[in-house]
Amino acid sequence: MSAENAPGWAVRLRSGRRERGWSQRDMAKALAEAAADLSRACLPARETIIRRIKSWEAGEHQPKDPYRLLYCRVLGMSEAELFGDEASDEDDGAIHDDEIAAVDLARRVGSSDVSEETILRLEAAFDDLAVAYQGTPPMELLDRVRQHLTYVTRLLDARKTLAEHRRLLVVGGWLSLLAATCNIDLHRFPAAKAQLRTAAQLANHAEYPEILAWCMETEAWQALTGGHHRRAVVLSRAAQRVAPPGSSAHIQAIAQEGRAWARLGAAQETRDAIQRVDRLVSPMSMPDRPEHHYRYDPAKSDAYRATALSWLGDPAAEQYARQVLARMESPQDGPPRPRRAMSARLDLALTLVASGQIDEARHLTLTAVTSGVLVPSNYWRAAEVITTLETRRASEAVELREAYRELCGSGGLPGTGPRL
Repeated sequence: MSAENAPGWAVRLRSGRRERGWSQRDMAKALAEAAADLSRACLPARETIIRRIKSWEAGEHQPKDPYRLLYCRVLGMSEAELFGDEASDEDDGAIHDDEIAAVDLARRVGSSDVSEETILRLEAAFDDLAVAYQGTPPMELLDRVRQHLTYVTRLLDARKTLAEHRRLLVVGGWLSLLAATCNIDLHRFPAAKAQLRTAAQLANHAEYPEILAWCMETEAWQALTGGHHRRAVVLSRAAQRVAPPGSSAHIQAIAQEGRAWARLGAAQETRDAIQRVDRLVSPMSMPDRPEHHYRYDPAKSDAYRATALSWLGDPAAEQYARQVLARMESPQDGPPRPRRAMSARLDLALTLVASGQIDEARHLTLTAVTSGVLVPSNYWRAAEVITTLETRRASEAVELREAYRELCGSGGLPGTGPRL
C-alpha cells in the first residue's frame, strides 16, 4: 500500500512522528522509553521495532498491544483519536474490517482476562513503590505493596497468555522482594524469609536472574546488619555469580561484599570491592529516578565507600561522608533521599568520634536519632555511634542515650540489628 492510499490512522502515525522532527529510529526509541521499566525488557530489538513502524505507517496493518498504548503515550492522543474507525456506512471494505475486528476482539477476550495495560500499570506501580521506599515508613509502604501483591495473585489465577503469565511472575517477584525488605526493616524476619523465598521461586519460574540476585543480596544485607559478616560475604558473592553482569544487582552485591569485609576489618578486601564498584559505575549516567531502590546510581557508590571506610576506621571516610550528605540535601542533585542522608550522618559521626570531634559527632547522631527516618533495621548503627561516644566522653552521650531509648521504646542498646 502506498503512502498516498494509507488509511487515516497510518497517516496520523506518520504525521505525529514528522511533526516532532523524528526519524523512524527516533520513534522506536520514544516507544521503548514510554514503556515502564520492567516491560521495556520485554520489547524486541530496536531494529525490529523500526521495521514495524515502517509497516504501520504504510498502513499494512494496525499496531497491536502494547504498541497501541505506547503510541498513545508518545503522541499524547487517546486510542479512539489515533486509531478510531473513519469509514462511511457505504464502505464495504470498512464493514469487512469491522467484522474482522469483532471476531478478533472475541478471540482476545476468550484467550486472556489480563490486559496489556493492566500489566503495564502494575509494572509502573512497582517502580513507584521502589522509589517511595526512600522516604516512606516501612509499615505504610508494606501495606501498599501487599495490596498490589493480592491483585497480582488474583491475576495469576485468571486466563492469560504465556507472555502475560511471565510478566506477572516478574512483577510479583519484585513486589515480594520489596515486601521482604520492608519486613526486614521492621525486624519481622520470619515473614521476610517467606517473602524472599517466594520472590526467588517466582524469579526461577520466570527465568529472571536479576530478581534472584537481589534476593541473595538482601539476605547478605540482613546477615551483615545481624552481625553475621562472613555469611554476608558468601551471600554477596553468590549474588554476583547469579546477577547479569553490570546490572544493578551485580554492582550492589559487590558493594555489599565490601561492607561485609569492612566489618571484618579486612582493609585490602574492602578496597578491592570498592575499586570493582568504581570500575562498573564510572561509565554510568545518573538514572531518571535515582531514588529507585533497585536501580544503582553512581552517587550510591560514594555512600557505600563512606560507610565501609568509617567501619575500617579510615579517616578518609570523613571527606566522602560530608560529600554524600551535601549531595543528598541539595535540590540540584535530584529528589530527597532521607535514608541515605541519615546513613551519611551516622558514617560521619562515627568517623568524627574516632578523630576526637565529639561535639559535631554528637549533634549529627542526635539529628539522625530524632529525624523520624531511622527504622528498626538501622537502630544498631546509631547505637554503635552512641556506644563509641560513651567510651570517649560519657557525659556527652547522656542526651543521645535518652533520645535513643525514646526511639526504641526500651531501656537498652541492641548490639546489632539490621538496613542502610
